[in-house]
Amino acid sequence: MPTKKLRVAEAKDFSSMTVEEVMERQVQSVHLRTKGDVIVSLMIEGFGAVPVIDKTRTLIGIVSEHDLLGAIDDGHRLGVLTAGGIMTGNPYSVRPETDLGTLVHVLRTSDLVRVPMVDAKDRLVGIIARRDVLRTYLSVGSTNRK
Repeated sequence: MPTKKLRVAEAKDFSSMTVEEVMERQVQSVHLRTKGDVIVSLMIEGFGAVPVIDKTRTLIGIVSEHDLLGAIDDGHRLGVLTAGGIMTGNPYSVRPETDLGTLVHVLRTSDLVRVPMVDAKDRLVGIIARRDVLRTYLSVGSTNRK
């Protein structure tokens, strides 16, 4: 029998659901001085991109698989490089109240695979991946299909 939360999701229109309803709240993040090889270890465990935060959990960057491959291709040793030297600074992020319709558009028109969620003070509160959005679409049912 479906859980109450799933029944609520099924009654909703996918595009009007919010990121907060879908985002992953347990976010693996790193700091500026985290070594590149440590970040690779996190990604091997299933994280395609890792947010970089400061002491107050303010989002300052993100390290993607693409960033790491670029560093390797440029001849850098990841055990020497830090997140601060690898990351993409000032990454695109959205607020938890962003609707999924807007997020789908952003994901479609960008190369983003994972998008960090931040609060009004730019503190990291979650992350959402393309697969999370697609999983939610399937769980909502056929009411939103063309």
